[in-house]
Amino acid sequence: MKPLSPILRFGLLLLLAGVTLGLQGGCRNMKKQANFRPMTPNPHFREGTTARHAPPNTVAHGSVQAQLTSAALDQIDGQTAAPLPLSRELLERGQSRFQIYCAVCHGPDGYGKGIVVRRGFPAPPSFHDERLVQAPIGHFYTVMTRGYGVMYSYADRVAENDRWAIAAYIRVLQRSQRATLADVPTEQRGKLTSP
Repeated sequence: MKPLSPILRFGLLLLLAGVTLGLQGGCRNMKKQANFRPMTPNPHFREGTTARHAPPNTVAHGSVQAQLTSAALDQIDGQTAAPLPLSRELLERGQSRFQIYCAVCHGPDGYGKGIVVRRGFPAPPSFHDERLVQAPIGHFYTVMTRGYGVMYSYADRVAENDRWAIAAYIRVLQRSQRATLADVPTEQRGKLTSP
C-alpha cells in the first residue's frame, strides 16, 4: 500500500477539521435556541402570546364534576354527609384509594406521618386533630378537589365518587381512634379482652 501524498493528507485533514467545526457549531446553536415560556410575547401566533387557546370541540380531560366552580365547592365544604349511600363496599373503596393516594403523606393511620414526611416533606395536619374531627365531611372532599397548602388538587387523579369514599374512610379513621366500649355492639363485647 502506497503512502498518501502530502497534498491528499492535507486535504483530508482540512475535511476532518471542517466536519469537527461544523458539529461543534451545531451543538452551540442548540444551547441558544429560542424557546418561549407561557404568556410571553410571541410574534408567531395571532394572539401575540405563547399561551394558546384550546382548539374548537376540545373535550376536557377528566369528569365535568372535577371543574366545579368555587361557589359550588364552598357549598359542598359545609356538607355533613357524603351524597353516596354508606356501605361496606364504599368504605373498602375509600380505604384502597386512601392507601394509594393519601397514605404516602398522611400515613396509613391518618396522623400525618407518611413515608414522604419521614424523608423531609412538610407534614400535613393529623386527621385526629380536633379541628379536623369537627370539620364537615365535605371539607375533605373540597380539599381533595381544590388542594390546600402544599397539597395539590387531586380532582384530575381521583374520581368524584372515590373522593367521597376517601372522605368517608377518613371519618372511619377518626372514629377508630376515639372508639369506646359503648361503640362495640353488645354481642361483640364478650370477645374483647383487657390488656
